[in-house]
Amino acid sequence: MTKYLIILGTTSHSGKSILVTALCRILKNRGLRVAPFKSQNMSLNSWVTSSGGEMGIAQAVQAWAAGLEPSVLMNPILLKPKGDRTSQVIIMGRPVADKSAAEYYKDIESLKGIVDSAIEELSRDYDYIIVEGAGGAAEINLFDRDIANIYVASRLRAPIILVGDIERGGVFASLYGTVKLLPPEIRDLVKGLVINKFRGDPTILQPGIKMLEDMTGIPVLGILPYLDVEIPSEDSVSLSDKRLSQKEDVPEIAIIRLPRISNFTDFEPLERHARVRYVDLRDDLGSPDAVIIPGTKNTVSDLAEMRRHGMDRRILALRNVPIIGICGGYQILGREIIDCGIEDICGSVPGLGLIDAVTRFDAYEKRTVQVIKEVTGDGPILGRIKGERVRGYEIHMGITESREVSAFGDDGAVTRDGMVIGTYLHGLFENENFRNAFLDYLYERRGLRRQEISSEDGFDVLAESVERHLDMKRILDMLELDASTIK
Repeated sequence: MTKYLIILGTTSHSGKSILVTALCRILKNRGLRVAPFKSQNMSLNSWVTSSGGEMGIAQAVQAWAAGLEPSVLMNPILLKPKGDRTSQVIIMGRPVADKSAAEYYKDIESLKGIVDSAIEELSRDYDYIIVEGAGGAAEINLFDRDIANIYVASRLRAPIILVGDIERGGVFASLYGTVKLLPPEIRDLVKGLVINKFRGDPTILQPGIKMLEDMTGIPVLGILPYLDVEIPSEDSVSLSDKRLSQKEDVPEIAIIRLPRISNFTDFEPLERHARVRYVDLRDDLGSPDAVIIPGTKNTVSDLAEMRRHGMDRRILALRNVPIIGICGGYQILGREIIDCGIEDICGSVPGLGLIDAVTRFDAYEKRTVQVIKEVTGDGPILGRIKGERVRGYEIHMGITESREVSAFGDDGAVTRDGMVIGTYLHGLFENENFRNAFLDYLYERRGLRRQEISSEDGFDVLAESVERHLDMKRILDMLELDASTIK
């Protein structure tokens, strides 16, 4: 029989995803067959599976921690907000429709069947499943429709660990309040509390912990310190946690923070090597060494916002600065975008005109695929690795036709001088050859030599910290595992 452990949170961004990731690696390191599961995720950071299905990147990361190939069974429902009170609904990896919250909840009963089927299929293959909730567990206005927390907990009747974020304050109140607001039959399943993101001396929390345990009757399993590990972030809320490197002798890369920015995890591999600055559309662009326009859930709307705040003019005023557009950013770099009512409008809008390309949205179809491409572009960046291969994945609507030289085989475009590059390839900077070519060019222009930085396995660093700071015996007991009998 498959054993389940459910991780719920007092709020969004409390640390549910990171704890599930850690537990997947801990059990995997003990030789156990474990998989992650989140019935419904709302995120613009997504991943494409080897079979072409789209899922939340957090569950893909958790799968990697468990030593598995990501599967849409691990995240059967994905909601991608569009910013106008609607979300694109993706079921079992495929886009179904754009729906408002009211429209989505009308179909909640049929969605429960999707969740049930995914759990049952995963349970046939794995002995242990670590389940992640969504948002705050005690959204009392949604209890009858909450398929990510209440429904799954009711169905599985598995032990629950509740996580609270101390960094934003009020952690004792949020843990206590969440426990008390949960339906009695769910409250009885809560077997442990975790305080996350603590900075400082944990002994000062002990009086409060004792009072919390006395009032709830639930043990606090430990206090997790604030960790900075090399694991992809889950969603745009994480952008506010990012710290700008204080090093002065590294290039600065400006990433345009579009209102509907998606897959910003594309750029996290650069953070250890450069000053990566996310620039709000209202902010001064400054004098960066390079600019990246990222992906977006709605290219037409975000392009309009760029124009409204003058970011288009600030980018166009740059001289001899590399500009890279990824996915929606590639579409924005082009000469024209024609929307046949798929994104926002029925008509056409001019792009930035930095690349001679036209994008057309004329069908509610999304390309989701993992790819390997040959570098075909020239210039001071791509020319260094021309003929080599890069891996990535595509998640986009729209078709782009370019008159420029292609950047990567049949994908993307690069200008004659090689300074503007557009591509649909997410995960491009995960490729060491492209990342090095890009960074080396930026360093050389500053007259600097880039030093290689060794990195640790982020999953093992995370797992070691969780094992050190939490009561693992209690947690293993919840899974009916005897710590003394497993390696």
